[in-house]
Amino acid sequence: MTADTPLNDRLDDDDYPAYTMGRAAAMLGTTPAFLRALGEARLITPLRSEGGHRRYSRYQLRIAARARELVDRGTPIEAACRIVILEDQLEEAQRINAEYRRAANEAQDA
Repeated sequence: MTADTPLNDRLDDDDYPAYTMGRAAAMLGTTPAFLRALGEARLITPLRSEGGHRRYSRYQLRIAARARELVDRGTPIEAACRIVILEDQLEEAQRINAEYRRAANEAQDA
């Protein structure tokens, strides 16, 4: 995505890093330290602004929110991160599987 991309297109993009660390922490009801810990655990890797500040996308905030939910229930942060990664991988595998099934059904119907 380039700077030439219209603002509305960037804000509709789930992967556009629109949120500062402070705003992201406030939206999640957590601290910047929690977001840094998720980065250290490699659950999310925020992009950096030209000034080097962390910036988060809506997708990353959803992932962080899920990790926070698990941590709030008593799951250690490392385990929560692993669970979220596995959930995300399962969701992607199910999406790909559904696409293959749909393509196979279309080929069979043709």
